[in-house]
Amino acid sequence: MDTTSYSRRSLHPTGRILTAQIVRLMDGYPREVRVGQPVLVVVLAAAGVIGLLAKLVRAALSAGSGTGRRSFKELKKGPEYLVTPVRLRDSDGKLYEVELHGHLPQSALHPADHVQLTLRDQGDPDLAPKIERIVNLTTGQLLRPRTATMWSHLGPPLLLQAMLGLLLLAGLAACTALT
Repeated sequence: MDTTSYSRRSLHPTGRILTAQIVRLMDGYPREVRVGQPVLVVVLAAAGVIGLLAKLVRAALSAGSGTGRRSFKELKKGPEYLVTPVRLRDSDGKLYEVELHGHLPQSALHPADHVQLTLRDQGDPDLAPKIERIVNLTTGQLLRPRTATMWSHLGPPLLLQAMLGLLLLAGLAACTALT
């Protein structure tokens, strides 16, 4: 038996709060946020109404070039965020593994820091719990990792355009219902 590659199996914590010492911040890797196709179709269809009106206005005024829009395939792919596995050891000596999604300042966490973590289960038993909030007891910092969301991926211009399109369609529906 090769004992050089042996590493102790780390556990996934089952509680919502874990107080432990950081053993190691492992190398991060990207993970993609899923974008639901029905939501994307509704947003793009509503934005298309305003986009069509904007093209008509540009054509009537013979204004300059329009901006390039991302394709459906690019929007469906979703944004990527950084996942960093973190190994921790509690006061009983048990080794745990959790996942840190998103970015934190580089100086926020170091091995040997004592932390209190608020965790959330990810729904998949193979995935370690996700860190929602970190209280670094060594430095007294309160940290909350942030990741990209579907809404930040679609972007404010597209979402504003979709909202205006929905309002326009609702207005047209209300006008046709009155007549």
